[in-house]
Amino acid sequence: MNLLNLIRWKNLLMIAIVQLLIKYALLEPFGVQTSLNTSEITLLIIATICIAAAGNIINDIYDVETDFINKPDKLIVGKSISEKTAYNLFIAFNVAGVGVGFYLSNLVDRSAFFSLFVIVSVLLYVYASYLKQTVLIGNIIVSVLVALTLIIIGVFELLPSITSLNQQTQLTFFKIIFDYAVFAFAINLLREITKDIEDINGDYKAGMNTLPIAIGTERASKVLFTLSIGILLAVVYYVINSLYKNQIAVLYFLVFIIGPLLYACIKIFSAKTKKDFHYISNVLKLVMFFGMLSLLLYKYILL
Repeated sequence: MNLLNLIRWKNLLMIAIVQLLIKYALLEPFGVQTSLNTSEITLLIIATICIAAAGNIINDIYDVETDFINKPDKLIVGKSISEKTAYNLFIAFNVAGVGVGFYLSNLVDRSAFFSLFVIVSVLLYVYASYLKQTVLIGNIIVSVLVALTLIIIGVFELLPSITSLNQQTQLTFFKIIFDYAVFAFAINLLREITKDIEDINGDYKAGMNTLPIAIGTERASKVLFTLSIGILLAVVYYVINSLYKNQIAVLYFLVFIIGPLLYACIKIFSAKTKKDFHYISNVLKLVMFFGMLSLLLYKYILL
């Protein structure tokens, strides 16, 4: 159980679910030409979650000092699992993820795709060891990496299968995947800033320079509120512009995405304590989850 908590199994499960939804709820129902069969998409999911697991491990290794202050009850590295074992697990997951990525890249005859796995692996290490301590840059980088977990399905499934006859269809579905990736990026960025405000005490003592440390909790909360309102308006615009003809989709977005996001905005405006920001972070995670589940609606939206 300690190992599962170390690799953040719930987050990895969400990645796997979203990638399966893209394959089997978005692409397959419409007969879109794809490059990977069931066993191959399974390997791509394994590669993705292995690299993500490695990123979570190295993040915990570098966060021992801050976690000791911010969440001592959830401390794993140095307590339940030794730092040496954690490093070995980090290397093992990375090697597995990059190795499977190399195999898949050659399988679809796009060897250059292998560089994606290497770049993500390196960025996760650089993020944990250095970028996490910088104002907003670390938040943006990790949010981009979250978005990439969706885009990589489009890259492997759609791009190798493009022909002159299906180019428009392939690009249309890639754009849908990209829109979801942008949504994932935006919501994750909100969560990252929220968690920085929540963890300001431990981060400050560890010598980090996150947004709330640089400009103060009050100003950081105002930045978070402004960003959340902007993202809320963008989602509303997307629903009005793209989904207005489908009542089921509009109702789903109103109840499960726009409503909770509006609620999060209100809570951000009045949040003061560590507990408040932890609660907001969980609400945003639910928004992310329901946003990804909306992929199930596309067979009704596009028919």
